[in-house]
Amino acid sequence: MLLPHGTVIALVDGENFELYRNTGNEAEPVLNSQPGPKLDSSNHSGGGHHSGSGNHAGSLVNEDAHAIAAVEWLNSEVLGHRIAQLVVVAAPRTLGEMRRHYHKRLEQVLLREISKDLIGKPAADILAAVRSK
Repeated sequence: MLLPHGTVIALVDGENFELYRNTGNEAEPVLNSQPGPKLDSSNHSGGGHHSGSGNHAGSLVNEDAHAIAAVEWLNSEVLGHRIAQLVVVAAPRTLGEMRRHYHKRLEQVLLREISKDLIGKPAADILAAVRSK
């Protein structure tokens, strides 16, 4: 896949959110790390999980809330015309939760989704995943 200049790559898992922007061109992309936003993960309405003793759903609620907060931020950036092209790379479970909250406009600018956890990986690994089929 060619990665157009200016494309934003969002990496998300249950706790982290990393952003990169292609400052190169399609033929020779260069990923530059961007400052991540401060997310409000207080939205715990993401899933039908209930925590209690002996139930590990509390961490799932937190992971879902983080995914929702990440999508809300991405939606606002797309609607504010600050992201025109987007690639989302997220851990499989996180990606599933994120998809439930995509705005229609975000879906229109979404070039690709990759169901993989690449948080903390070098830019070369991220580019390789984006370019793979």
